Amino acid sequence: MHELSVCQALVQQLKDIAVREDAARITRVVVQIGPLSGVEAQLLRHAYPVASAGTVADTAELILESLPIRVRCESCGAESDASTNRLVCGVCGDYHTQMLSGDELLLAQVEFERADESGTVH
Repeated sequence: MHELSVCQALVQQLKDIAVREDAARITRVVVQIGPLSGVEAQLLRHAYPVASAGTVADTAELILESLPIRVRCESCGAESDASTNRLVCGVCGDYHTQMLSGDELLLAQVEFERADESGTVH
């Protein structure tokens, strides 16, 4: 299950952000996943608590958003949605396309709380 190693890398990014932003706790994490990223969202969701345990992100809400597959046709120039096994132009039907999106795994948003001088989290 490589999703655990993906989560470990994600948590390391979150820890780096927390240090940089002087965050006491990360409260919400949004990750965008394309269907061709090679990452299974459900496995990522199950691996996150293991990878984040004992860290600044261990109580964070993990939001996983699916991204569409988008292609640009090399024949007609149109951009359209495509499906996993059918990367064809949605306008003219040509199979000479360039993938624009759908293989991403992006840390899209991080919400956190800071502690003041007294140690109170805000």
